[in-house]
Amino acid sequence: MCGVLAACQRAPQALPQQAYIWQRQWSPAVAAAMQASDQLVRGWRVLAAELTSQRQWKTANPDWEALKTTQHAVVMVVRLDGQTDSLDAATQNHVTGMLARWKQQGVPVAGVEIDYDCPTSQLPAYRNFLTGLRQSLDRDTSLSITALPTWLNSPELSKLLAVTDESVLQVHAVMNPRQGLFDAERAQAWLKAYAKQTSHPWRVALPSYSTRVSWDDNGRISTVESERPLLASGNVAQELTASPTVVSAFLAQLDKDPSPGLVGVVWFRLPTEDDVRNWSQPTWQAVLARQPLKPAVTVEALATAQAGLHDLTLRNNGNADSALPLIVRIDAASACDAADGINGYALEADAQGKYLRRTREGLLRAGYQRNIGWAHCGQQHIQLHVEH
Repeated sequence: MCGVLAACQRAPQALPQQAYIWQRQWSPAVAAAMQASDQLVRGWRVLAAELTSQRQWKTANPDWEALKTTQHAVVMVVRLDGQTDSLDAATQNHVTGMLARWKQQGVPVAGVEIDYDCPTSQLPAYRNFLTGLRQSLDRDTSLSITALPTWLNSPELSKLLAVTDESVLQVHAVMNPRQGLFDAERAQAWLKAYAKQTSHPWRVALPSYSTRVSWDDNGRISTVESERPLLASGNVAQELTASPTVVSAFLAQLDKDPSPGLVGVVWFRLPTEDDVRNWSQPTWQAVLARQPLKPAVTVEALATAQAGLHDLTLRNNGNADSALPLIVRIDAASACDAADGINGYALEADAQGKYLRRTREGLLRAGYQRNIGWAHCGQQHIQLHVEH
């Protein structure tokens, strides 16, 4: 017998992990990111096409060789705009036609996933569509869907989930700027409620990205800018981020005490060098590997060719993306007669002297740097101090 109860307890087992690949046009960076993360994930969920609210199909152009040679299972994801009502035979046939083309390319497709963020009132129609789609797929091809927390109070949700082989609960959402992109306490409550709605295996989608949200004068969301830049914007905008530290702690809790039926995590989305609104590869890999996160943000003044002029630069030499410092203070002894901020920082002053204040939230990715301003000073060596 064990002398100490703690010594008898098994260490938590890390939940299996997959990742969404959400690019319509693949760059070489996508295949490179897949290869770099190959040992940390067990499957890829790959965007194949999107059906817009105007009933137009936008088809992805993936790297077939990268998908064909992967050692992991591939789920083909079809996104239907939440405002579309095209849940008809034509849409079903389009999905099965794409599946056939993917298999002809040699992609090891294990399943099809439908991503349809519809209003709760549409769940019965959605269930009917999925019933027909399930019947058109062979039994070796699984059918999954993404599910929204807003559906949790509907009696239709359990009926919808009964049609599918598995599902993925999204716990990242833009609802309230004060709650951010991901709220761990709220997400945990959603998981517990969702586990009671389905008897089939399910996964949870966790965020690694940031998004810029704009609101109109009435407080309604006007634009959400994430993986693709948008030209339109509202009067008020805010950058919402998924903190690596917060998400890592949430993941540790999932490993320790998974909800009934929870069989894994799906990350949204695979970070690449091209994806500026995502965690860095080192940070993402550290979180997936359950490694300690250690950001190391420093600030320095770099002399320019012009006498007395310095660029003020933040650097992150750690393995974890870090929130941008709130304040970077310029020491009064540096005798700076002029300065200004850029890239999300503005110059201000108080009794202690000049400082750069962060004007919008964001992350400084591991291994990256950001120029946040300049200063013209009488001294060669400028003293700078970071305040979080």
